[in-house]
Amino acid sequence: MLQPIFIRENRELTIAGLQKKHFKDAEKAVDQIITLDQSRREVQQELDTVLAESNNKAKEIGALMKSGQKEAAEAAKAETAVLKERSKTLDDKHKEIEQALLEELVKLPNLPHESVPEGRTAEDNVNVLEKGEKPALHAGALPHWELIRKLGKSQAPIIDFELGNKITGAGFPVYKGKAARLQRAMISFFLDEATKAGYIEVQTPILVNADSGFGTGQLPDKEGQMYHDAQDDLYLIPTAEVPVTNLYRDVIVPESELPVKHAAYTPCFRREAGSWGAHVRGLNRLHQFDKIEIVQINKPEESYKALDEMVEHVKSLLEKLELPYRILRLCGGDMGFTSALTYDFEVWSAGQERWLECSSVSNFETYQANRLKLRYKNADKKTQLLHTLNGSALALPRIVAALLENNQQEDGTIRVPAVLVPYCGFDVVE
Repeated sequence: MLQPIFIRENRELTIAGLQKKHFKDAEKAVDQIITLDQSRREVQQELDTVLAESNNKAKEIGALMKSGQKEAAEAAKAETAVLKERSKTLDDKHKEIEQALLEELVKLPNLPHESVPEGRTAEDNVNVLEKGEKPALHAGALPHWELIRKLGKSQAPIIDFELGNKITGAGFPVYKGKAARLQRAMISFFLDEATKAGYIEVQTPILVNADSGFGTGQLPDKEGQMYHDAQDDLYLIPTAEVPVTNLYRDVIVPESELPVKHAAYTPCFRREAGSWGAHVRGLNRLHQFDKIEIVQINKPEESYKALDEMVEHVKSLLEKLELPYRILRLCGGDMGFTSALTYDFEVWSAGQERWLECSSVSNFETYQANRLKLRYKNADKKTQLLHTLNGSALALPRIVAALLENNQQEDGTIRVPAVLVPYCGFDVVE
């Protein structure tokens, strides 16, 4: 959430940033917030004056009573009663304006970093790196949703979409045999790599309350994409970013403990309302999937160095998996609501002959921290908001799709990347 003081002191910059994200009626929204903030400060100033006068009157009453001036003391008490009523009216008005201000502030997305390119859609994203050789598959190579039907001699198919649909519904596959073991192997591999990179593993709840959803910006912006238990007012997490970052809600982190670096494995749940078509077939888009998330909390002056470090970490994972990949810097119109700068990673899907997004790595600057009241005390002992960052390292479904497709052999088997063999115990899926 943007801070009123920043908006007030940087009106033109704020409007320009919102327009870069293609936020509708940016100038009108900013001016409304500035007006509400001015009203709030004026009422606060008047309230402070009335409270100070009331305190002075209370002291005056004590002195008058002590000196035996009962009549004057009673008159002062009457004035105090008027002041108390006035302070209550002002306090109610202040709360009303504060609520109206908050409702307008939460509508604004984060401002984009200066390096974010102009643009409206994914076609306007900037390709900053492409690495790895796209495999040349044999004639008759298949996309993964057809390939898996031929795998798993005793339990075919090894990834069963129809069975998942029977148990729950579309988008909830069942993994069997070597597919299940491959999932477990990748989870362990990704967590081990995160630990080597200095991330402390945590295990968190996969249900969160509304305060947690608000803290990281999923609420109220993305509530339609989240599964909600109305009875207990809890949400299934769309990503481990939500519970992990909320570990530090309302916390002043000692400077000596920065940067905070956590990794977490969780299942993730997304409604993906309105998703349909060939691009969501098979593992391309699911309602439940496994993911390892890396999260950093850092000082503002260190956060973009940390972002580069996180990008390098995800690159290393894809290279060890021997997957061709590319990195995109997202344009203003394709960025997430809360992000200041996002890099998307895509892997090449040889069976589908297209790129599949498998990770997003983002810096949110102070946007989440302001909602979370996540702070630290700097060298001058002043309390300051921290920066939050997170990234997928990695999301499993599209990685599995690319591994199956890119490594399919003419004899119908799938070669397992060497780095995963010690984790899963086999080098071929058949």
